[in-house]
Amino acid sequence: MYNLLKGKRGIIFGALDENSIAWKTAERVHEEGGVFVLTNAPAAMRLGNISDLALKTGAQVIPADATSVTDLEKLIEQAMDILGGKIDFVLHSIGMSVNVRKGNHYTNQNYDFTQKGWNVSAVSFHKVLQVLYKKDAMNEWGSIVALSYMAAQRVFPDYNDMADNKAFLESVARSFGYFFGRDKKVRVNTISQSPTATKAGQGVKGFNGFIAFADKMAPLGNASALDCANYTVSMFSDLTKMVTLQNLLHDGGFSNVGVSQEVMEMFE
Repeated sequence: MYNLLKGKRGIIFGALDENSIAWKTAERVHEEGGVFVLTNAPAAMRLGNISDLALKTGAQVIPADATSVTDLEKLIEQAMDILGGKIDFVLHSIGMSVNVRKGNHYTNQNYDFTQKGWNVSAVSFHKVLQVLYKKDAMNEWGSIVALSYMAAQRVFPDYNDMADNKAFLESVARSFGYFFGRDKKVRVNTISQSPTATKAGQGVKGFNGFIAFADKMAPLGNASALDCANYTVSMFSDLTKMVTLQNLLHDGGFSNVGVSQEVMEMFE
């Protein structure tokens, strides 16, 4: 360990269980000397075991609905009280599609479900940023990261309306990140991660086949949840203080491969 985050304070959204990227990130932040509060929606907390993570990392848990500005205001105020000052890093690891859960095809969406997924997965990020910005809750050179996926740029048919949500998420990072950088010297980025065997990822139809395909396409193979946690730690650290408004591809090289030898051999 390098004490990359010694003296830094943060908020980590979305840790659910040991497979989640937010969970791995919390463990790595703790190992690198950072302190933080954990938060998730009350309903999500009942599905996971976030209390175990809190015990392991010495963190307090604050339930909050990230779609509620009131909840976010209380969360950020409490976090600063608990941590003893302004925030240095935030991880937004939140995504949900009711259409995917219900098996609704992209061409046959329930728009009430679409709106809920859009609100949870993307608008919540704008709300987090807006509350942090208005409360002047971030220290200068702080870092805010949200997790995305390449379906924001390319077609993955069964990713459904989550592709639209991720495209919106990335746009929010750029647009709000401009103002956060100009006015507060805070950086805002998204990380476009390999398909990862999280609870949310495994809910996508055909996930097992796709994760195997991506692994054969990427010259380095798929990046794991722990790999992503390590990358996120680097983005929280002072070593990346001039990186902002970026969608950072963290996928073992998948994004720049047209076709791999391994995949071609499957069709020859």
